[in-house]
Amino acid sequence: MLYKEAVSKRILNLCKEYKYTPNKLAEMSTVPPTTLRSLLANKVDNPSSYVIYKICRTLRISLKDFYDSELFNFDKIDD
Repeated sequence: MLYKEAVSKRILNLCKEYKYTPNKLAEMSTVPPTTLRSLLANKVDNPSSYVIYKICRTLRISLKDFYDSELFNFDKIDD
């Protein structure tokens, strides 16, 4: 799996966990909906750490919590 796919899956998992739609998460985090849709559609090769930070801040989780997922294990991420 590519890094951008792992980011997309993690965001979708968090949306499900916190019971937010992607649009609601975009609205609450002030991430433009088009940006979030592009991330979720794997159209962004290098997701911005600032966008991920804004999502984490909205969900009140740390960046460490965001990346603390099996999705980001080195053996699962392709270069």
